Amino acid sequence: MRRFPLAALLAVSLLVAGGTGAGQPARAAEAPVYTGFLSSLAVNGHDPVAYFTEGRPVEGSSAFESEYNGATWRFASAANKAAFDAEPAKFAPQYGGYCAWAVSQGYTAKGDPANWRIVDGKLYLNYNTEVQRTWEQDIPGNIGKADGNWPKVIR
Repeated sequence: MRRFPLAALLAVSLLVAGGTGAGQPARAAEAPVYTGFLSSLAVNGHDPVAYFTEGRPVEGSSAFESEYNGATWRFASAANKAAFDAEPAKFAPQYGGYCAWAVSQGYTAKGDPANWRIVDGKLYLNYNTEVQRTWEQDIPGNIGKADGNWPKVIR
């Protein structure tokens, strides 16, 4: 059996326990775009342009992909891909596709492509239907709070 040095075991145990050795928990920075666990797909593979053009979530295709802000974005058509490539910030969901309510509260959570809303020409995703209803009780206030928290919550 192979033996590991005590310092290596201590370092591993600190990482597993979430400590840095300085009395503070380690916190890895979140990616600027929510892609889910072991995925590089933004919006869970849905076409962000379709929310604006079709008014609903539409699955994107691997035939139409772009890279933007560290994530892979899929589109339902070449036209949607071209629109996104020309103005990605116009179509990408706010807060990198993280839940708008969570960001308004100072943390991150996944955004669900089925729980969305366009407000003042911007796409917002929320964690689920219940969270979206809460967020919709004060959309301007929650957007203001989220704008103030973003991007601090991913650092």
